[in-house]
Amino acid sequence: MKCVIYIPLAISLGAIPGALSRYYLTILFGRWFGTTFPYGTLFINLTGSFIMGIVATINSRLAIDFGLYSLITVGFLGSYTTFSTFALDTSNLLRTRNYRTALVYWSGTPILGFVSIELGIFLAKIM
Repeated sequence: MKCVIYIPLAISLGAIPGALSRYYLTILFGRWFGTTFPYGTLFINLTGSFIMGIVATINSRLAIDFGLYSLITVGFLGSYTTFSTFALDTSNLLRTRNYRTALVYWSGTPILGFVSIELGIFLAKIM
């Protein structure tokens, strides 16, 4: 019963600072470097992946409490950037020597993401 309330609460508590960090870092980088290139998003995606790598490795060695792990990975990093999860999934596929699947996932995700956003734009325009 503990997980029914505990895990979603932990995820929620991580999501708030993750989303706010993303928001304020995007604004800050836009002020510092301008908005002609998404420097903030690039920084967020790279740091999110870096943190995800650290946390996943520590968890594999120390078995972090699932609530804390969920707070950091699903909550904070999930709202900070989903790119970190994408990077971890790719890394896990490579570590299990699932090379073909890793390549399809790694290359297919951004391509299909682009196709999906264009389809969404198209459908929104004709509605």
